[in-house]
Amino acid sequence: MEFRKLARYKQALTEGECIALLKEEKRGVFSVTGDEGYPYGMPLNHYYNEEDGKIYFHSGKTGHKVDALKSCDKASFCVYDRGSREAGGWALNFKCVIVFGRVEFIEDREKIDEIARALSHKFTDDEAYIQRELERSGPGTLLFALVPEYMTGKTVNEK
Repeated sequence: MEFRKLARYKQALTEGECIALLKEEKRGVFSVTGDEGYPYGMPLNHYYNEEDGKIYFHSGKTGHKVDALKSCDKASFCVYDRGSREAGGWALNFKCVIVFGRVEFIEDREKIDEIARALSHKFTDDEAYIQRELERSGPGTLLFALVPEYMTGKTVNEK
């Protein structure tokens, strides 16, 4: 498939800037094809793994999102920063990235724990808390990865 190129190419982010945004931001909007073909987007925490270039998500093992992914493995993920305004201005300037790809489910328990721990470190350095959460929630956690096929990003100026 040929993905569409960014129309406002002068506002494009480099691949490095896109990856930095994926690493720094804690949340984004994950979108799938839901029931009856309706788009289904939801805010999710994520972990970008530089080693394999995949974006990881954790989830419960059942629900609308999981059913949609089992029906169609294509998904997109959009992340954006908080942005900034010029002094006295109304327009928000922000950076965003969108990744299109296919989802794979992770079955390896060690990999699930490794990624869950890395994701937790985006929110806290409390090792005791992280360990308790892994022991409590780990067995009921579904881990899946978005394997990027296309990524684009841009700087948005609302003026």
